[in-house]
Amino acid sequence: MVRHTVDGTVWIFLCEALALPTGFLIVVFLTRRFGPDGYGLYTLAAVLIGWIEAFVRSLFHYTTIKLVSEAKDWKPVAAGLTQMHLLTGCLLACVLFGLATPIATLMGEPVLTDYLRLFVLDLPIFALVLAHKSILVALGEFRQRAVTSGARFMARFILIALLVELGFSIPGAIWGNIGATLAELAICRYYVRPPFLNRALLPIRRLLRYSAPLSACGMVLQVFGRMDLIVLTAMGGTAALAGVYAAAQNLSTIPPGILAISFSPLLLATLSRLLIAGQELPAKRMSLHALRAVVALLPFAAMVSGASGEITVLVYGTAYASASQLLGVLVFGALALVSVSVTGAILTAGGKPAWLLLVVGPLLPLAAVGYLVFIPQFGALGAALATTLGALGGALMGVLAVHRLWGLLPPSATLFRSLLVSGAAFALASGWPTSGMLLAVKLVVVVLMIIFFYWLLGEITTAELARLAGLLRREQQPGSEPGIASEISGDRG
Repeated sequence: MVRHTVDGTVWIFLCEALALPTGFLIVVFLTRRFGPDGYGLYTLAAVLIGWIEAFVRSLFHYTTIKLVSEAKDWKPVAAGLTQMHLLTGCLLACVLFGLATPIATLMGEPVLTDYLRLFVLDLPIFALVLAHKSILVALGEFRQRAVTSGARFMARFILIALLVELGFSIPGAIWGNIGATLAELAICRYYVRPPFLNRALLPIRRLLRYSAPLSACGMVLQVFGRMDLIVLTAMGGTAALAGVYAAAQNLSTIPPGILAISFSPLLLATLSRLLIAGQELPAKRMSLHALRAVVALLPFAAMVSGASGEITVLVYGTAYASASQLLGVLVFGALALVSVSVTGAILTAGGKPAWLLLVVGPLLPLAAVGYLVFIPQFGALGAALATTLGALGGALMGVLAVHRLWGLLPPSATLFRSLLVSGAAFALASGWPTSGMLLAVKLVVVVLMIIFFYWLLGEITTAELARLAGLLRREQQPGSEPGIASEISGDRG
């Protein structure tokens, strides 16, 4: 079960990571074809649609995974949830269609009305895709779920480039997005077909029990993710400073964000299936593995922090060199949010979704106090410090909530080794100057050093390395991992 989940995480991470090269190519292509004005209009429409789609995701994604994975007969439950997704997507599309003119007027771009009204066609299709992908995760079809995202990113790039080159301009780019979502839906329907019109079962009470707190948490995290940039600008930051800060923010959050998207839903689905089958000990063991894995990622964040100057210059150029200090701080906050995502999945699987509100609820007030204290003294670095400290507070609250739920804590030995290796990783990354593509060589060497030190200190065993090497070659046989009770009851030696 652990191998199957990690296998799915790797596949989904790799497919979701296709968003980076394809997205970069789309940006380069469209900025050259549209110019600043046209690309700005397209981006405004895409961002508004993206916000609405993020709201739909926070409303239904984890709830669908939880309810379908626990159902004895998944099809009626999946049918009801799919219909709910479609209805929500259609309603939001109608609302945005009606508000397109006021939004365009507010932004001072009347032509934006037509682009928004075209883009709303993506909302009901996206909602259906989200339902199918959540069901695939709930059923344990992790590789199939990975394929759907990879296909969408490739289709989006191809369709946008083709339609824009044919002369359809901004509407062509929008149709490219819609066509890619349709292609993803077709692939989803190939793998799983929840009935649209058949008998549907929608457990309203359980739906509200999970969707209400989870959607609230999702919105809090959405606001928290950009609040630092908004407050920094409102407190006197210039547009140039905001651009530098946003660049550092994007670099710090993209890899951890993809990791959270790849792992947390799979963890939720696997834990839910184990618990509904009465296998509480394996569920606790898997949760302990997840907590340990998050702590073990700390040296990789330290590596990025140590090489932040070279990374920012390589990606953005020398004009953004000042973003390096911000990246060096924000990367630890991004890792803390991965911990929040993981502990949130454990709490949801354990039937305590409302506890997650206690974890993420303090994020906004903690960060707000930090902004008021740090920004006047340290400027943009103060905003980064406040964001990171707020995220670390949320991570700590999540760990304490899991401890109250199941008595689990990240192994103290793992924490000690992780801090030790993090110091070495930071020292090597910061003390070894490189430039250009030689940076990739340095990062590979540091990663290998981290793995070697973990093995030398006993954090990673030879058997674990062998299992990891064979991860993508075969699925683990049931019952092949010993030591369930001992891993739950105490730290690793």
